[in-house]
Amino acid sequence: MKILVLNGPNLNLLGEREPEIYGKDSFEELGRKIEGWAKELGMVVDIRQSNHEGDLVDAIQEARTWASGIVLNAGALTHSSYALRDVIAAVKIPVVEVHLSNVFAREEFRKRSIISPVCIGQISGFGHLSYHLALQALRELGLRRLTVV
Repeated sequence: MKILVLNGPNLNLLGEREPEIYGKDSFEELGRKIEGWAKELGMVVDIRQSNHEGDLVDAIQEARTWASGIVLNAGALTHSSYALRDVIAAVKIPVVEVHLSNVFAREEFRKRSIISPVCIGQISGFGHLSYHLALQALRELGLRRLTVV
């Protein structure tokens, strides 16, 4: 089972950017954890990050040809990107929206997600564990809907 783990703007700054909110581990350290969790679950992950909305859209479009599911942390684009919303709806791949912080305990604008209605679910507030929970969710729920070889 192949999973795209896609990260949006500023996630490359993990460990540096507001560590009291996002944690002290770097993006690379998060990637190693995700790879380990995926291996335990019998999955292969392709972990990507971009600060550019179009790159994220392109990655999701490309994933329709090989991925069984997507774990997406769109960062601030969660609250503003209709392009991401539309591509998620278009590709018909199960997508789990993730956030490191509890978006509902933060600024008002973070409580609204443009992409949630087209994702199979949202996991937020568990730090790096949010990604592990998303992988488990795809394994148990999402992959029953669609498996791409």
